[in-house]
Amino acid sequence: MAKAGDHRVRVTKMLIRRAFTDMIGKMSIERISVKELCQRAGINRGTFYAHYTDIYDLRDKLEQEMMTDFQRALEPLQQAEAGMDMQLEISTAIFRCVKDNADICAVILGPYGDTDFAARVLDLGWEKCLNVHAAHFPAIPASKLEYFYAFISAGCIGLLRKWLDGGMRTSVEELARASQGLMMRGFGSLLEEEGGTP
Repeated sequence: MAKAGDHRVRVTKMLIRRAFTDMIGKMSIERISVKELCQRAGINRGTFYAHYTDIYDLRDKLEQEMMTDFQRALEPLQQAEAGMDMQLEISTAIFRCVKDNADICAVILGPYGDTDFAARVLDLGWEKCLNVHAAHFPAIPASKLEYFYAFISAGCIGLLRKWLDGGMRTSVEELARASQGLMMRGFGSLLEEEGGTP
């Protein structure tokens, strides 16, 4: 009986998630009413309120679920020995999670999305990468590395948006290698500025 109940909850949340992502892809969250969302999802308001307090709570919980997925995917890498190949592994894990949560990610990166959340997702993996690169490129001042990471984060959000808009036809691995290549060329430019070897 518990399993049947669990299945019903999963189906209900999936219907709510589908209705929400469809609506917020077309309008700001302020314009979404619980009544209209429930109509689209084919559920009653009582069912919605059994799981969420309001539309903002729904958005926050969906984002938290995705953040948990990202943390779980990155956990083994956080424990791994730091090395220069770490960036490629972390990028691959992040892009794979984006693909697995494409409906929510498309909304987050869309015109009515939450780009702050997208930045927090990228920061999950890059905090360790920043430490690795600081150790590997000691000639580059920490302040420049931090600015570089801010620049790269914005670039990666644009890359993800383009990838999602294009139907994610490029493989996760290929996209990770492309972003890694762009990042390493950026490090080369920073090293040249400091008179080091790119």
